[in-house]
Amino acid sequence: MDLNILWYIILGVLLAGYAILDGFDLGVGILHPLARTDEERRLFLNSIGPFWDGNEVWLVTFGGALFAAFPDVYATAFSTFYIPFMLLLFCIILRAVSIEFRSKQEAKYWRSFWDYSFFLASILATFLFGVAVGDCILGLKIDATKEYVGTILELVHPYSILIGLLAVSAFAMHGSIYLYLRLHGPIKAKIHNWIWHCFGIFICLYILATIFTLAKIPHAIDNFETYPWLWAIVVINVLCIANIPRAVFQNRPGYAFISSCLTLLAFIALFGAALFPNLMRSSIEPHYALTAYNASSSQKTLGIMAILAAIGIPFVLSYTVAIYWVFRGKVKLGKYSY
Repeated sequence: MDLNILWYIILGVLLAGYAILDGFDLGVGILHPLARTDEERRLFLNSIGPFWDGNEVWLVTFGGALFAAFPDVYATAFSTFYIPFMLLLFCIILRAVSIEFRSKQEAKYWRSFWDYSFFLASILATFLFGVAVGDCILGLKIDATKEYVGTILELVHPYSILIGLLAVSAFAMHGSIYLYLRLHGPIKAKIHNWIWHCFGIFICLYILATIFTLAKIPHAIDNFETYPWLWAIVVINVLCIANIPRAVFQNRPGYAFISSCLTLLAFIALFGAALFPNLMRSSIEPHYALTAYNASSSQKTLGIMAILAAIGIPFVLSYTVAIYWVFRGKVKLGKYSY
């Protein structure tokens, strides 16, 4: 296989893994203020307690792989989104601190402060991810020297805001389904209602984003003309979204969660299909875009990395499966709970 395409796909897999796994705990953070009692908030935190730090490993791995496989893209992306990325890093750190510090004291003001810190960090981090995706699809002011020549304010525009809101709604829906799967008791009935609200907001933003993309960004479907089989991803995406309310109505949370996971996987696949072979599209001149070929490391480097990935990825997957198996079942509060 073409090593450049292979690493394009591997990056997509890592990004999809992060969106699916960290997506639900970001979603739990977005929904956190809806929990009314201290016990409910602790249940929320303990539902993601064994997993949240491991989920973020996928993002770290994605960044490392991007740096090694496509160093020019890494350099341009971090110089373009420097301030947003620093803000994102702050949010990720604040989420971790909020989870760990929240229950260290019983004072109401203490717990309220960390509860809202957890919520704000979760929603802002998710929004920033969505804005970056929107910018990449629309295109950035990248010149012939592979430098971004726009301003930070130009990164925030109606389309990027729309995709940011779509990301927030998608993760909130994903998180609500996860909570419905993991929790039991009176809180489960409340979460059942939240799923419908989250899904309704998500589907409205999904339709709006689809219309905006097709009407204003025609190049996003160029690859669908070259590779007609890509339409299968669209069909899968629609079917998975349609199956979520069906599964929830039938009281099959596991089935709904799988559909939600596949929905996010399809979104990442469509994102990659819209960009390919570009990693960062230039709005100044198409030839200035950073692609899987003009911004990659040497073939020898990509080959060595492919061997390391073949050895390392099974370990990561095995660890992930083991952790989720060990902490399967309904969440209970105990002596060592958050």
